Amino acid sequence: MARTSAVASGKTGASKKLVIKNFKDRPKLAENYTEDTWLKLRDAVGAIQNSTSIKYNLEELYQAVENLCSYKVSPTLYKQLRQVCEDHVQAQIHQCFVLDIKPTESLDNLSFLKRMNRCWQDHCRQTIMIRSIFLFLDRTYVLQNSLLPSIWDTGLELFRTHIVSDSGVQKRTVEGLLEQIELERNGETIDRSLLRSLLGMLSDLQVYKDSFEERFLCETNRLYAAEGQRLMQDRDVPEYLHHVARRLEEENDRIVSYLDQSTQKPLICCVEKQLLGEHLTAMLQKGLSTLLDEYRVTELALLYQLFSKVKGGLPTLLQFWRDYIKSFGGEIVCTPEKDKDMVQELLDFKDKMDNVVQSCFARNESFINAMKEAFETFINKRPNKPAELIAKYVDSKLRAGNKEATEEELERILDKIMIIFRFIHGKDVFEAFYKKDLAKRLLVGKSASVDAEKSMLSKLKHECGAAFTSKLEGMFKDMELSKDIMIQYKQYMQNQSEPSNIELTVNILTMGYWPSYTPMEVHLPSEMVKLQEVFKLFYLGKHSGRKLQWQPTLGHAVLKAEFKEGKKELQVSLFQTLVVLMFNEGEDFSMEEIRTATGIEEGELKRTLQSLACGKARVLNKNPRGKDVEDGDRFNFNNDFKHKLFRIKINQIQMKETVEEQVSTTERVFQDRQYQIDAAVVRIMKMRKTLSHNLLVSELYNQLKFPVKPGDLKKRIESLIDREYMERDKETPNQYHYVA
Repeated sequence: MARTSAVASGKTGASKKLVIKNFKDRPKLAENYTEDTWLKLRDAVGAIQNSTSIKYNLEELYQAVENLCSYKVSPTLYKQLRQVCEDHVQAQIHQCFVLDIKPTESLDNLSFLKRMNRCWQDHCRQTIMIRSIFLFLDRTYVLQNSLLPSIWDTGLELFRTHIVSDSGVQKRTVEGLLEQIELERNGETIDRSLLRSLLGMLSDLQVYKDSFEERFLCETNRLYAAEGQRLMQDRDVPEYLHHVARRLEEENDRIVSYLDQSTQKPLICCVEKQLLGEHLTAMLQKGLSTLLDEYRVTELALLYQLFSKVKGGLPTLLQFWRDYIKSFGGEIVCTPEKDKDMVQELLDFKDKMDNVVQSCFARNESFINAMKEAFETFINKRPNKPAELIAKYVDSKLRAGNKEATEEELERILDKIMIIFRFIHGKDVFEAFYKKDLAKRLLVGKSASVDAEKSMLSKLKHECGAAFTSKLEGMFKDMELSKDIMIQYKQYMQNQSEPSNIELTVNILTMGYWPSYTPMEVHLPSEMVKLQEVFKLFYLGKHSGRKLQWQPTLGHAVLKAEFKEGKKELQVSLFQTLVVLMFNEGEDFSMEEIRTATGIEEGELKRTLQSLACGKARVLNKNPRGKDVEDGDRFNFNNDFKHKLFRIKINQIQMKETVEEQVSTTERVFQDRQYQIDAAVVRIMKMRKTLSHNLLVSELYNQLKFPVKPGDLKKRIESLIDREYMERDKETPNQYHYVA
């Protein structure tokens, strides 16, 4: 080939002995010169086609062609060359293929393909050699006649016309190629170079698309349609996804190795349609829940990647993703048995879904929004309870004794809680329970960190506005002011003629800021009553016109007690204090005697006695023994009490929330909502004067920040009509007028 190329391109360096440079100098040649030269050239072409040695020097042959062209015989030379080539190609089909395409012959498809490839390779090599000899003709006469194909194109045209376009040869070739590809798809090793050569031949001959690609795509479609149906039944979804990914990789590899690039798009589309597009819903129904439950990150990422390739894939996945979150989250929220761990489960679930979106779904905005929408839907399926439990969860994290987290971790937890909080519609329920728990933390000194408390307050203010947190901020201000007042009170007490042995600390609470507490009258020792009067005199002396209301339910004290083991300090509630102090006056008391002496309400007293006589630190003995306190039980001081600590904190059972307190808090929220609805209706009607029922309800929904049913709005409107804030139109009952 190198020698041929040199001859074909070495015209300028060739010998000029036979060239007639000037027409005037051209001698009269014998008439048989042209014929003799052509015969010489024809012999050379025949030798090339038959793969035998050429008698003549290639340079000499090239020069002969140039001389013939100079004598204006180029058209004849071109026609004669084409005819010789055509005769040879026609002979080839009879010699190589006529017998082989008969069904009675035993030549298998692979042998046929190898013979076809050999024939093609020979033809290409021969055409290149012939073209190098007739290069002058190709670059002058052919180039000047645009309608004539070049010698190379003529060779392709003849091969296409007489061999490849032969129905028998073409059919056998295509079937052989398809058979080899199918074998490879089934895992067998094939000769890829053979397929690359033959498919390149079809492409060069411009019959690739019509003769091969259509059949190939049809067979591919049939194969993968059957495979998809079978494997969807037999395999689980993760295994099926990996199979699809492997198939796509294999097909892409075939395109690189031997298929034409033009086949890539229709081939990959075909595989994706049959293995993915036809089974989108079935795959998600069968396996998405399992993948998400088991947190199969690799398979979820693969699922998203594959579904993004198919039309309608991502919208379908998005819908199933949204439904899964609603279903799974709804089960967490709507199962009362899970209330204890609801918030933690919600936080864990949100973290898990966030990670799926981040690492598997390419942070797709649609999936993030669908997740938010799904969370908001399921978390409000059960009104009020999630808000209450989130408030209690925050309380558990901000309460002293929570050693689970550092300050940085606590901050991260609060941020995560705020994300869940955003989804809640009834934020006023959260506020009510949060305020009640905050009050306990502040008054009993159980807050883990003032910084953490203020950080949470700041987050709530940023999320809900200043109005939402104004009362909560007022609670903190009251605690700060109380500290200043107590400094002044201590200075005041130092100037008293009769200083007390009891150190009194008082927190002054603004009633509008703090939760409402049911007043309870108890019988305090005379020393405590005297101290209360002294403080009242001090405080009202500074703030005349104010009224003090003592709240014994929130009080606590430190008592000095003496046991056989030695002296101890007991950190107890005020109710526990009243009970324990009774044993300074006697050895043994019945429950009825204790109730009469202290004035503590029966249920509260039972819980108090239970904490003192049935808990871990039993400073009292109960007779008869048992975990519960009954009416006939008697109590005596446990002089044998032992404990490794000097100061012992006895669990304050009365601070635990009762069912009645929960109901009371919820009822207060509903009552506040009614006031807000009434105020909103009056505000709207005062501004609009006249409004239809539907427009009024629409305006109310825009203004109210909590969920409310149309029936509840109608009741409030009827109530305002009864109280003459507004009236119905006499002719149109559905129309309201504001009454000034």
